[in-house]
Amino acid sequence: MQNRPAIVAVGRTKFGEHYGKEPEKLIEEAWLAASNECNMERKNLEACYMSDCFLPITNKLGLEEGFLSELTELHVPMEVTRSFSAALLTACHAIQAGVYNTVLVGGIEKMTDRWDKIRDDLMLLDDPWSYFAGGTPESNHELMLRAYIKKHHIIGEKLDKLNLALAQVAVKNHANATKNKYAQYQRKITIDQVLKARKTAHKALGLYDFAPISDGASALILTSDTVAKKLNDHPLYVLGTTSATDYLNYPAREDLSHFVACELAMKNASKMAKTALSEMQVIEVYDQSTMMELVSLEDLGFCVPGTAWKSIHEGCQNDQNCYDIDGRQLFVNTNGGLKADGNPLGATGGAQIFEIYRQLRGEAGERQVKFNGSKKSGCVLEYEGFGTKAYVTVLGDKNLE
Repeated sequence: MQNRPAIVAVGRTKFGEHYGKEPEKLIEEAWLAASNECNMERKNLEACYMSDCFLPITNKLGLEEGFLSELTELHVPMEVTRSFSAALLTACHAIQAGVYNTVLVGGIEKMTDRWDKIRDDLMLLDDPWSYFAGGTPESNHELMLRAYIKKHHIIGEKLDKLNLALAQVAVKNHANATKNKYAQYQRKITIDQVLKARKTAHKALGLYDFAPISDGASALILTSDTVAKKLNDHPLYVLGTTSATDYLNYPAREDLSHFVACELAMKNASKMAKTALSEMQVIEVYDQSTMMELVSLEDLGFCVPGTAWKSIHEGCQNDQNCYDIDGRQLFVNTNGGLKADGNPLGATGGAQIFEIYRQLRGEAGERQVKFNGSKKSGCVLEYEGFGTKAYVTVLGDKNLE
């Protein structure tokens, strides 16, 4: 990647149920946090790329660009996308092309005000055929689990360990969230609670296997390399960022046990970044369910297909907060993931970037990862829909070249 874009500041709100806050207050809070971090004023911004998925539905906002222009008092070019990673990808292209040198990338969502309606919308937009067949937002996750078990012939004791590994994912993420002041759920849970919830629901995946519906906002300031050096003595570079797509309807895909879009996006992003998987020690994956975190480890290439549950099961012994993969430690969702940090769709990817930024700069506080060697890199995986569109972003120091 030529003329690599750099992140010079990040900001976010706490995720959760913000009934008393209007959307503009949330995005303003995230933007101010980022701008204060690098002393950036609005007059220095040349463009703005924002993301939201449901604001037109939940808050009856039509042309969101006009709403944001009024809020920020900016009349610069402004575009809106469905996910934070989509906004970041578009902004990166603009920086690389030399069109802009300094842009604001942000995301916002206000979902809890219409919790019952949102559930319908989530399933209808993610997979309309499953919706009309009576599927819930959770149903495809369980279908994926069943397809995974069948494809890899997991039975008996292995199946017991797989189910336990999924519970360990939830426990690990909640433990990480207790060290994250922005997280929606800052409390620990136990294996027994996860298993009991499944038994109560009479399903393979229960209450504690899924991420919540959330409100929140996130933001970052993206610049060219030249501007970054003037604003930040340790900017974080976007080494590679790509996307890939798959069929909208999940049951129509050839293989239901994983997401091919993720495989393709990761392959292209790592190639662009010239970064080996072995160099990445910290990653943020899109764990709308514990099953999605497991599958993501395989789709991203860190685990051989059909084996991620073994790495999880072994790595989570003795309250470890990382996975042991081929003799090395991989830290996954150190902020608590979507599972415990929260999942306000348009802002979720920004929180993932926020976490990797803090980790690679050594600013993650209690949850700080100890890196091996001087070169540091990590990646972020974000989805639109149920694996319909995957975005992978590789972040790191520029000295990785």
